[in-house]
Amino acid sequence: MASLSRRGFLKGATTVSALNLSTHAALHAGQSCIGGDEKTCASKNTDTHGTDPLLVALLQMNADGSNQAANLEHGLAFCRRAAAMGADIALFPEMWNIGYGWLDSTDPEAVRAWQAQAVARDGEFIQRHMALAKELNMAIAVTYLEQWPGAPRNTMTLIDRHGQQKLTYAKVHTCDFAIMEAATTPGDDFPVCELDTAKGPVKVGAMICYDREFPESARILMLKGAELILTPNACRLEDIRLDQFKTRAFENAVGVTMTNYPERSMIGQVVAFNGQSIAFDAGGQLIVQAGRAEGVYLAPFDMAEMRKYRAETIWADAYRRPHRYEVLVNTSKSPVFERKNGFGNPFVATDR
Repeated sequence: MASLSRRGFLKGATTVSALNLSTHAALHAGQSCIGGDEKTCASKNTDTHGTDPLLVALLQMNADGSNQAANLEHGLAFCRRAAAMGADIALFPEMWNIGYGWLDSTDPEAVRAWQAQAVARDGEFIQRHMALAKELNMAIAVTYLEQWPGAPRNTMTLIDRHGQQKLTYAKVHTCDFAIMEAATTPGDDFPVCELDTAKGPVKVGAMICYDREFPESARILMLKGAELILTPNACRLEDIRLDQFKTRAFENAVGVTMTNYPERSMIGQVVAFNGQSIAFDAGGQLIVQAGRAEGVYLAPFDMAEMRKYRAETIWADAYRRPHRYEVLVNTSKSPVFERKNGFGNPFVATDR
């Protein structure tokens, strides 16, 4: 059997050349980020093909706890900074309106108080971002705890550069081992939309944090046509998780971006977040990686090169055999993987 190369195979096939992503003029001037560690935030791909790349701004920001008014203004200011850098899309970290505010009590009153921080999809928080997106001519992927019948949802809404909501995604793989996410309503779909940008239309989908640890999430988005996956995040990103995210890009031939919170502690002295916002191209090549500090980090995607690669790669949906995957939709579970949720009750996936 012929061995596989990184982008092709050796026996009777055309080997796909490596993706060579172009960068924005700002990158050549050393302006790939504002704030943060300049040694680690620079783009890793600096050659150009004369094309104008799609620029995704990773807004690695510190939240002011669950102070929603302060978080709103801070996020809007970072969007303005991203637009000044030439960004086409600005991506927030997970559940920004309350700074991924923690809940560590199963007391019903504490749970209700935490859930009460949810905001409406048509409320002021989202409307302010819609108005700013139109003003800046830049898409904004904003995150929030969303009001929902029963329990709220962990949500991202993608607003296009015309100020219109194009996609709303609620986290499907909620972290039910934690009380706060066991107290939310999971999403039930992985939508994909065509986003109009100044660089042309791009098919975009979303995952949120824990979603990226399940290969099914990115695979479904790829099968629905996504070229780019936006991923708000809120956790420690160890090397294994970054490698896992890189694999999601490579195995599905999609561009992936992830915005995390800067390094800070929660729940005493435990470091809950550590920055490392990151982006990979459709071949799994690193585009940009943030340090641990607050900053705006630009990820340039050469969509023409990405589409050429996707049309030639052996990965993604090129040689899959879905008629052999029946076990993937079986809901039975081995006893070794049986778990309880944050409230101490048995976790039953079909109930969520």
